[in-house]
Amino acid sequence: REFRMIDKIASLVNADKKLVHRGRFVDTTFMIAIDDTYYLLRIQEGRVTKVTAGPFITPDYSFALRASRSVWEKFWQPLPPLGFTDIFALVKQKLMRVEGDIHPFMANLLYFKDVIAAPRQTKQKEAVR
Repeated sequence: REFRMIDKIASLVNADKKLVHRGRFVDTTFMIAIDDTYYLLRIQEGRVTKVTAGPFITPDYSFALRASRSVWEKFWQPLPPLGFTDIFALVKQKLMRVEGDIHPFMANLLYFKDVIAAPRQTKQKEAVR
């Protein structure tokens, strides 16, 4: 089920011209970990060019965002509950971990925040229907 959310990130990000433009200098791979399920997202020139589901033997990525399924589900709600609206709120509450080389993440923070929150758009559209 969560793969649909992860998979939608690519089409949502790539359809957002402003977001792609904001990330035009981003060239990295990062991991989203949902419990013990892992996804690598390849970013090139602001576009999500590849989404790969694990398991991986030796994954190559710059940074990882790790949280439980319940945390991701709350984070991806159209209007997340208080405390689940932002990555750093989750980190502060020790509900999410950011690991690895966080320089690409921090240097492009607004871009990555919007990329990671992209599935909220899908849920908003589904809620309207």
